[in-house]
Amino acid sequence: MTSPMKTAILCCWVMIAGISLAQTPVNNAPSPVSYSSISELNQMVANLQQTSQALGEKLSHLRIDKWKTDSATKRQTQNDTESILRNLKTALPSILADLKGSPESLPLTFKLYRNLDALYDVAKSVAESTGAFGSKEEFQSLSRDLSSIEDSRRAFAERIDKLAAAKETEIGQLRTELQSARAAIPPKKVVVDDTEPAPKKTPARKKSTPKPQTASQGSNQPTPSQPQSR
Repeated sequence: MTSPMKTAILCCWVMIAGISLAQTPVNNAPSPVSYSSISELNQMVANLQQTSQALGEKLSHLRIDKWKTDSATKRQTQNDTESILRNLKTALPSILADLKGSPESLPLTFKLYRNLDALYDVAKSVAESTGAFGSKEEFQSLSRDLSSIEDSRRAFAERIDKLAAAKETEIGQLRTELQSARAAIPPKKVVVDDTEPAPKKTPARKKSTPKPQTASQGSNQPTPSQPQSR
């Protein structure tokens, strides 16, 4: 039987492999589900639906209020019966519909198995109380349905094992394809130019020289006034 931890790890590996392959040129289209796998699931679902319908009808006709026992036992059994009926009408059909849409989904298959596991435990308690306080016919009828639920639970546990093994094989193939795809991608060439450009020469500025004064320019210069003689 596959443990919850192993199932969670497998699901994570599948997601990681899918994300990695999506970033490479490898064709990562999901593989089609085989006809034998779909046929197997359809038969398992049909058996479970037939059992759940029969169990629901028998639980609905239980006369727990007529049992010769204390009120606490009657109340507890009635609560368990109503819980089973709600599961059979809502939770279980919803899970089965989702699973038929994704026949080889490990999380959905394991979700169904957990639901059957809880359903079996509560139905077993009701059947035991029926055997102790109800009629013999009611007890035998519930026991047959309980045995059918156990068969379905065991069948889905075995299917989880097969799906987990198939997923491990698929992950191995994905790893191989991913490594091949990465090896086929040529490495990028990085060109490094280590030649330093020659520094640009800054043109030298010419110094401006003062122009010489001409004679005419010199005669225009004012002469200092001479002192007058008294």
